[in-house]
Amino acid sequence: MAEFNNVHSVTEMPEGDDAKRSFHHRMFLEPQEKKRSMKALVVKQAKKTCSCTPAKVKDYVFSFFPVLQWLPKYKLREYLLGDIMSGVIVGVLLVPQSIAYSLLAGQEPIYGLYTSFFASIIYFIFGTSRHISVGIFGVLCLMVGQVVDREIQRAGYDLEPAALSVLTDTAAYANTTVSPVNQTLQKLLCDKSCYAITVGATMTFIAGVYQVAMGFFQVGFVSVYLSDSLLSGFVTGASFTILTSQAKYLLGLDIPRSSGIGSLIATWINIFRNIHKTNICDLITSFLCFLVLIPTKELNEHFKSRLKAPIPVELVVIVAATLASHFGKLRDTYGSSVAGHIPTGFLPPRPPDWNLIPNVALDAIPIAIIGFAITVSLSEMFAKKHGYSVRANQEMYAIGFCNIIPSFFHCFTTSAALAKTLVKESTGCRTQMSGMVTSLVILLVLLVIAPLFYSLQKCVLAVITIVNLRGALRKFKDLPKMWHLSRVDTVIWLVTMAASALISTEIGLLVGVCFSMLCVIFRTQRPEAPLLGWVAESETYESLSAYKNLQTKPGIVVFRFEAPLYYINKECFKSTLYKQTGVNPVWVKEAKKKAAKRMLREKEVDSSGNQTSISMDFVSEPLGFHTIVIDCCAVQFLDTAGIRTLKEVCKDYREIDIQVLLAQCNPSVRSSLIRGEFFKEGEDHLLFHSVHQAVDFALDAQGHSGTSASK
Repeated sequence: MAEFNNVHSVTEMPEGDDAKRSFHHRMFLEPQEKKRSMKALVVKQAKKTCSCTPAKVKDYVFSFFPVLQWLPKYKLREYLLGDIMSGVIVGVLLVPQSIAYSLLAGQEPIYGLYTSFFASIIYFIFGTSRHISVGIFGVLCLMVGQVVDREIQRAGYDLEPAALSVLTDTAAYANTTVSPVNQTLQKLLCDKSCYAITVGATMTFIAGVYQVAMGFFQVGFVSVYLSDSLLSGFVTGASFTILTSQAKYLLGLDIPRSSGIGSLIATWINIFRNIHKTNICDLITSFLCFLVLIPTKELNEHFKSRLKAPIPVELVVIVAATLASHFGKLRDTYGSSVAGHIPTGFLPPRPPDWNLIPNVALDAIPIAIIGFAITVSLSEMFAKKHGYSVRANQEMYAIGFCNIIPSFFHCFTTSAALAKTLVKESTGCRTQMSGMVTSLVILLVLLVIAPLFYSLQKCVLAVITIVNLRGALRKFKDLPKMWHLSRVDTVIWLVTMAASALISTEIGLLVGVCFSMLCVIFRTQRPEAPLLGWVAESETYESLSAYKNLQTKPGIVVFRFEAPLYYINKECFKSTLYKQTGVNPVWVKEAKKKAAKRMLREKEVDSSGNQTSISMDFVSEPLGFHTIVIDCCAVQFLDTAGIRTLKEVCKDYREIDIQVLLAQCNPSVRSSLIRGEFFKEGEDHLLFHSVHQAVDFALDAQGHSGTSASK
């Protein structure tokens, strides 16, 4: 207990009566044994990881495939009815949304149905949450669609039809000869929709690889940088971009999709430039769909506690609109844009285009992070609500495989979706068996019903997408409450929302993360640093600026710094301490030096002591206190700059006869002080376990010195 206990024994024991009075200051703490060396820990972990026993293999398989754990314990009578009901209802809601969100991702409707089908099956196998619904998510579809549009433009698919036919003929001729053609001509052999899903599937594959790698290396901590306010602001900002991208379909306009920085503003400029070309039929259809969808959705939310299942209004609207478009011949008569042919069955699997990986690898990073962050946060939220646990690491594996495996089957990126998860939970879901039921509903559509949606107008799909943005756009109503709770979180929300909407979704996410981290830094750079007062008849000290009727001890100033002390805020610490105590030791020393010099000059000029006595009075003017107690309870850590700052402060105040005592340092801070050689020989009395101890010691020491002086 040598050095550690010397630091914590507070003071040497005086003799006689003073020994009795100071005995309560002594406190001995015995340190724990030091942990093993890093090498020993690595060796132990390696042995544990590399060892292979039948029991360990079984545990690994069961943990990697959670379905093997819960499926044999499935309570058929208790769970089946609720799972079937919720699965059917979510499937009915998911069919129109899958078709609508395919438009947002720049894909054909069939690919949205493929995505929802495979995602539900794979999460059934790998997922640990019983309630979340994994499938198409609007924000991710938007991010995928932006990359797809960019790559399509790079490949030359946005050329004029005449030029496109010439290039295609050239490519066909080149294939009859031995000489190769350039990459652009080869790409044109695959039509636009084929190339779009190739880009989407390749990016989905890369995003899934990132997510599985995050799970393998256990770097899920990345999601802690995505706070609730940041994610909410990002989703709301992206919702404005989604709404903007769908506005042209409401009006029946055929304008190119803007991408890159400022795409929202550029899209609205294009819309207003072409607004005279509005298709009246599409506009009226959009208006009628809004009239039906919005009130019915509101009724669903208002009476959700009374309704056993929400009204599937989206499916009703799609069926009615398809019938009206087919029998009214809206495409032939009014030129309305329709979904077109939707094939039945499944296309043969195809691997991602490895040549596209360098183009989309960077774009897949924010998609991977957003996907797993939303999935993990939703799974943990519903697990806590229903009293079971989920494994965040396994959730990253699950959502990663929900992207990797379907990417070979013409699918694009998926994640958990809040709206569908809420519906799933409220309609009786008990396990992920409901996900299999949802897949069967989508399978029925894929095998039988899909071609019947040929005449469905695209404006109807756009209306469904926009109506589903209501939840994100309603966040503006929560701003006053958010501002009241935390102004910093509100500013983070506003900055992230504005950057995601006005700049781009990817840059908006980056801006939000950087800004939220800067907010944390700024809050530690200029923290609260109050003086403390004593609560009568207790050992508690609280802020004088926050509470009334607190007492101060004569000659003692108690100061609390409510942040870590490190290189960013070391100057703030010193300046705040000097301001609060009213004494800057550097200035006092300078004033004393100037007064001493002035006194010497006056002695030389005038041998009379009148002027000199004034200077001496100035030099010996009392400062009002003799001890500063620094309450370190809120100082989580010190770096080298922080230790050096404390040394300087103690040294400067000691030179003007003021002692500095430290109280309530946590083990990390104490360890840093010891390693930084803060305590010199004979200075082990500077550290105390409570402010009350430090104040008592200062009073005792002052009383003892006063008694000695009087003698």
